[in-house]
Amino acid sequence: MDVIVLGGGLMGTASAYFLATRGASVTLIERNRIGSGATIASFGNIRRTGRHLSQLPLAHRSLRLWGEAERMLGRDVEFRATGHIRLIFDDGSLADMRAYAEAARPWGLELEELDPRDIRARFPGLGTDAIAASFSPHDGSGNPRLIALAFAEAARRLGAEIIEGALVEKIERTDSGFLVATSKGSFAAECLLNAAGAWGARIAALFGEEVPLDARGPQMGVTEPLPDRILPVVGIWTRDKDYGAYLRQVKRGNIVFGGAAERVPVDLDPGHAKADPARLPVQLRAVARLLPAIAQVAVIRTWSGCEGYVRDMLPVMGRSVTTPGLFHAFGFSGHGFQLGPGVGDAMAELIVTDRCETPLDDFRIDRFSRADERAELTTIGPSTATSNDRFRIRQGLPQRPI
Repeated sequence: MDVIVLGGGLMGTASAYFLATRGASVTLIERNRIGSGATIASFGNIRRTGRHLSQLPLAHRSLRLWGEAERMLGRDVEFRATGHIRLIFDDGSLADMRAYAEAARPWGLELEELDPRDIRARFPGLGTDAIAASFSPHDGSGNPRLIALAFAEAARRLGAEIIEGALVEKIERTDSGFLVATSKGSFAAECLLNAAGAWGARIAALFGEEVPLDARGPQMGVTEPLPDRILPVVGIWTRDKDYGAYLRQVKRGNIVFGGAAERVPVDLDPGHAKADPARLPVQLRAVARLLPAIAQVAVIRTWSGCEGYVRDMLPVMGRSVTTPGLFHAFGFSGHGFQLGPGVGDAMAELIVTDRCETPLDDFRIDRFSRADERAELTTIGPSTATSNDRFRIRQGLPQRPI
């Protein structure tokens, strides 16, 4: 089987690798450099806490693969299962956490609830005003600057062709499959996997599949080293977007942080956002709530990137409904890093065997057209809930992103 993979981020490179392990002949085409889009903008969080319930089977599959990554890929991608703690500062957020923990338990996610004494004893220096926290001990972090390159190199060793700096000029459906014309030549294959991230909706639209997706850039930063060691990834349960910060400490002591700053719109040509220094004070106030010591260190670098956000904050994964041989894996809405290896393995399984052991139905590309059709048939009263809120209501969860 011949497969063209469009997109050289974590999803595309992981898919190329797992396709190659299943014996497929793979050509991966990347418009810039491997890992230069959403992957490079990633915080590196490998967490399952707070995910939509329908994502948890995929997240579990992916976590197992993160644990095997060094052996599989032949290099250390700095996966560390140091745990994931989410601090809580008010009663409403505590209720949200408990509701989520109860709903997630049947899906295989167990969260430990910590009280203030537990937090001080186990994680001194974190959230001095926190009233509680959740803790997931098997989650952690990885290095976004290493993982896509590692998958690409491993795929290349298995025979995959990796082409960088190739702008796609035309995609055609042919009698035998697909023909992709690029600035570096034309390539043909039986199957096409659209893993183009924020550009994925453009490719889907070529085949009559519309996806409501916005390209946005997060604001990330890193400080000079702190002497104290903070092992887990740190986040927050909150309904207030101004406090939605997160952080982790790398081995050399630097604190990597993000969140609490509105993601800026990105023009897909050239397709990269710049960090805005004016947003940094608000962001740092939110981060300092989680780690007060950060107020004493200097920020040495900020950066951004380009991520694709789907209207309902769920990815698009699975078969095309209009075009045989076309598959999609894009739109991970700023929370795809943990899912990456599982996405690659699941898509390779689906493409090669025409089945997938992990349920993907909630990620179908035609869910938007089906929702529109249902809306036309149903009279709905006025509502201020977002589409993401409505999904959460169906899952029995709090209506705000957590």
